[in-house]
Amino acid sequence: MGVNEAAVDRGERVLRSTSRLRLLPFLGPAFIAAVAYIDPGNFATNIAGGSRYGYTLVWVIVASNLMAMLIQTLSAKLGIATGRNLAEVCRDEFPRRVTIALWIQAEAIAIATDLAEFLGAAIGLQLLTGIGLLPAAGLTAVAAFAILGLQRFGFRPLEAVIGVMVLTIGACYVVELFKAHPDLAAVGRHAVIPEFQGKGSVLLAVGILGATVMPHVIYLHSALTQDRLIPETDDDAKTLLRYTRVDVIIAMSIAGLINVAMLVVAAATFYKTGLVGVDSLERAHKTLEPILGSASSALFALALIASGLSSSAVGTLSGQVVMQGFIRRQVPVFFRRIVTMVPAFIVIGIGVDPSRTLVISQVVLSFGIPFALVPLVWFTSRRHIMGPLVNRRLTTVAATVIAAIIVSLNVVLLVLTFGG
Repeated sequence: MGVNEAAVDRGERVLRSTSRLRLLPFLGPAFIAAVAYIDPGNFATNIAGGSRYGYTLVWVIVASNLMAMLIQTLSAKLGIATGRNLAEVCRDEFPRRVTIALWIQAEAIAIATDLAEFLGAAIGLQLLTGIGLLPAAGLTAVAAFAILGLQRFGFRPLEAVIGVMVLTIGACYVVELFKAHPDLAAVGRHAVIPEFQGKGSVLLAVGILGATVMPHVIYLHSALTQDRLIPETDDDAKTLLRYTRVDVIIAMSIAGLINVAMLVVAAATFYKTGLVGVDSLERAHKTLEPILGSASSALFALALIASGLSSSAVGTLSGQVVMQGFIRRQVPVFFRRIVTMVPAFIVIGIGVDPSRTLVISQVVLSFGIPFALVPLVWFTSRRHIMGPLVNRRLTTVAATVIAAIIVSLNVVLLVLTFGG
């Protein structure tokens, strides 16, 4: 019995047993999706928030994480209920011209996302080792191919490696927190009390909230659950959904805590010492060393590498799901990896500021959010699509409100960006 078959067999035994909840066979898909919430773009945003406004915007991350939990649960539920991923449901429910248009924009978003994540890993490797950015990008490419190569052994090894990288990022920031000695009482207060410090903090909060949901992981999460375990009855489907919710809550809680830790460390080090202009990954790394020591700056670089590599692999997998779902075509994953790496090497080769490129890629990414989020909420509220797993009315209302908020904030971001 292969790796995949063994994992599925364990899951099916638990699914159909009457014993207490045993989570291990069901953990994994949400951890892969959660990587998108701690990618290099999040590093930059959280560091800027903490360095400029201290602990003030911790509540924004908490609110963002709660939204993400609901959206990722809906995505996973769609895969469980239909046996199809979001792109496939779009293809089956929408006219062909709409499907083609959705595929084109989704591919563009996947490339922009992968550009940011690949660059982030390369920057982290450069900061850790001191080598040039171009050689660092080459080593990043080798590591990315190695991670994707784990797919040949089934989904469990890939999930395990991604999970280890998520925990690595978390461990690095746990150490950073101990070194930074933040005011935990202030952190707790700002986690539950909404507050701003002028127009600048409002705009940064919009940036954090507007980038909450990543379109590529909405597509991917629905694919990760669609073929993992096949429920044979309505009761099986409902049981599987309960396990899936726990998977999402655990994974997204870890991602949320890591994001809070990023902002808190920046607040306790940069803001506290008057360094309110830390607006790039390179400067954050350089500034940490004299404040917290060389070990802290090394941990920051290590966390950035783990973030970039894991999120880049997830972005490549998402591109596969998008192409297969919308147009029933697939290309070898290694070919896709090469294609999506080319823009990063071009950016590095011509000397474009990598941190600025990260920001621009996040703006491009925001274009794709409505095209994934709105169909997801619509489909999961349709009984003829979801069957017994159709959203409750309260769930649909909450998801609709969240979708409206996120889409509106991304529109505001785009207007502000292109309006100067």
